[in-house]
Amino acid sequence: MSKFTKKRGKASPTVSTASLPDIVFMLLFFFMVVTVLRDAELKVKVSTPYATELTKLEEKSLVNYLYIGRPVEKYRELYGTKPRLQLGDKFANIVDIPLFLEKHKIKVPESRHGQITSSLRVDGEVTMGIVQDVKTQLRKSGQLKVNYSAKKDPKKSK
Repeated sequence: MSKFTKKRGKASPTVSTASLPDIVFMLLFFFMVVTVLRDAELKVKVSTPYATELTKLEEKSLVNYLYIGRPVEKYRELYGTKPRLQLGDKFANIVDIPLFLEKHKIKVPESRHGQITSSLRVDGEVTMGIVQDVKTQLRKSGQLKVNYSAKKDPKKSK
């Protein structure tokens, strides 16, 4: 008959594995907070101009973005080099603006429709002709809160 012997001096793990789930969730939460997801791929080159008097838009869910600029290298062969309008993730014409605004209004509660702002992100080298056409179409569509996106002027920030 064999004899059973107890193992003495059982080696304990050097790192406690009890806290691993906490560490994993902290890392997950960190990356969720830090990561900024872009709604649309930029298909136009937009280098926003500098400004001195800036106000930050508080609620991003109430803002729809209209991008105006020249197509990036990837799309130049198809769309040319003239300034184009991008609504969401597609190139669009000025007549498509009312439908774009209505699609955005559907996502916002009706009580907040008056607070919706259209933000124009316009390349600094684009002429004002297309910008004026976009603003006219926004006005015809009933969108009167219009904002120009700009960066803070590094020379004036003292």
